[in-house]
Amino acid sequence: MQRSHRSAPTRGDDDHLRSLGYEPELVRRMGPFGNFAVSFSVISVLSGCMTLFGFGLVTGGPAVMMWGWVGVGLAVLLVGMALAEVTSAYPTSGGLYYMAQRLGGPRWGWATGWLNLLGLLGGIAGIDYGAASFIAAFAGLQWGVEPTPGLILAIFAGVLVLHALLNVFAVNVVSLLNGISVWWHLLGVAVIVGVLAIVPSHHQSAAFVFGHFVNETGWSNPVYVSAVGLLLAGYTFCGYDASAHMSEETKGASLAAPRGIVRSIWVSLLAGLVLLGGLLFAVQDYSATAGAAVPPAQIFLDAVGTGGAKLLLVVVIGAQLFCGSAETTAASRMIYAFSRDGALPGSATWRRVSPGGVPVAAVWLAVSVAFVLAVPSLWSPVAYGAVTAVNVIGMTPSYIIPVFLRLRQGDRFVPGPWNLGRWSRPVGIAAVAWVVVLTVLVCLPQRFPVTVETFNYAPVTLLVVLVLAAGWYRMAGAKFSVPVVEDPYLARVEAQIV
Repeated sequence: MQRSHRSAPTRGDDDHLRSLGYEPELVRRMGPFGNFAVSFSVISVLSGCMTLFGFGLVTGGPAVMMWGWVGVGLAVLLVGMALAEVTSAYPTSGGLYYMAQRLGGPRWGWATGWLNLLGLLGGIAGIDYGAASFIAAFAGLQWGVEPTPGLILAIFAGVLVLHALLNVFAVNVVSLLNGISVWWHLLGVAVIVGVLAIVPSHHQSAAFVFGHFVNETGWSNPVYVSAVGLLLAGYTFCGYDASAHMSEETKGASLAAPRGIVRSIWVSLLAGLVLLGGLLFAVQDYSATAGAAVPPAQIFLDAVGTGGAKLLLVVVIGAQLFCGSAETTAASRMIYAFSRDGALPGSATWRRVSPGGVPVAAVWLAVSVAFVLAVPSLWSPVAYGAVTAVNVIGMTPSYIIPVFLRLRQGDRFVPGPWNLGRWSRPVGIAAVAWVVVLTVLVCLPQRFPVTVETFNYAPVTLLVVLVLAAGWYRMAGAKFSVPVVEDPYLARVEAQIV
C-alpha cells in the first residue's frame, strides 16, 4: 500500500460521513484493532475450517486442503486489497452497495446490496448452525445426548437469541468480545495444534499431509474434484467486509477499515494453515474421521480421548460463538444502512436506532431470517451445505462489483488515504478474475450422481434472489435513495486531476 499524491487526506470521520450524504447516528466506539477484530472473528478459521473439514476430506483430501488453502488465501488477499482501496474512499455502514451506487449508479447499488445482504444473513445461519452442531457433539460426549436435527435446530435458535441479546443490550460488551475473540482464535489454534502434536503417539507423514489425494465425490476427474475442493477455503475466507460495515462506528475509518480488511485475511491465512496442518497430522483413522458426523471431534477423540476431546471442543465452540456474534453485528448494520436508503420492505422500522446508537429492529430481523434459512435442516441432511452456499453465492459477487466499477472508473476514481497506487489496476483485475472463478466453483455440482439430496442449490438461490431483487426494484426502486452529495473537497481534487 502506498499513499498517492491524488489521495484525499484523512479528515474528521463525521465530516467525511456528512460529505458522503449521511448524518452520523451510530456511536464511534471502535478503534483500528476492534475493526480488524470484527472481520477476523467473522472469517473465523475455528468455525469455517472445522465445520467444513469433513467436506475437504472427501473432495481432494489433505493435498487439496493444504495447497488449496494457501492458493485461495493469496487470491482472497488480492480481493481484500482491491476492496480495501474502495472502502477507504467510501467508509459507510452500507459498505459494498454504497460503493457500487457511487461508482456505477442505483441499479448496481441495488443488486450489490441484495447480494451482500443475502450473504450476510446466510453467514449468520451457517456460522451459528455450525456452532449448534458442535455444541450437540459436546452434549453427546458429556451427557450421551443424541444430536438429532431437532436438537441442533433448538440449540441453533438459542444461539441466535444469545447473539441478538448481546447486540441489543450489551453493545459495549460486543466490542470487548471482538477483541477477546482475536486472542481466543490465535491461542485456540495454538492449543489445539500443540495438544495434537504432543499427545498422540502416532502422526501422519508430511507426504500424507501435503500430497495425499482422496476422491469420494463420485466424480472421476481429479482436476474437477480438486477445483471443487478449493471451496473449503473459499467458504471460510468470507465476511471480511464486516470492517467496511463497521466504518460508521470506527475512529479513523478511512484508514482503520481498509487495514482491518487486509489484516484479517492474512492473519487468517496463517492461522488456518497451522490449524489444518495440525488436524491432518493427527488423523488416526482416515475413513472413520471422514465418515463421522463431526470429523474434527473424531480426530480429538482418537488422538486425546474423551476428556481431552471435550476440552478442545469447548475451544472451538467458543470461537464459533464469537464468530456468530460478530456476523450478527455486521449484518444488522447492513440492514440498517440498506433501510436508511429505502431498499427494504418496512425500511422505516429496520432503520430505527435506539438512544444507545444500536439498530435494534435490524438485529432481530437478521437473526429471524437466519433461523428461517436453517429450518429445512429438519428434513434434509444437506441443508447446512445449502445454507453455506447461500452465504458464499451472495457474498462473493458483491465483493467484486465495487472493484470492477472502480476499474471502470479509471482516473475518475479519487482514492482515499489507503490505496494501492500504481498496483491498483493489476490487483483489481486479478481480484475480479478470481471471483469469477470462485463463483463458478460455488455453482458446480459437488457430488455424483446428482440427485435431490446431492444437488447444489447455490445457482438456484442466486437466480431467485436476483429475480426477487429485480422485481422489488420495479415496484419500489423509486424509494431507493442513496445520497449523491457533491463533496467540495473532492471536487477540487478531481478538478486538479483533470
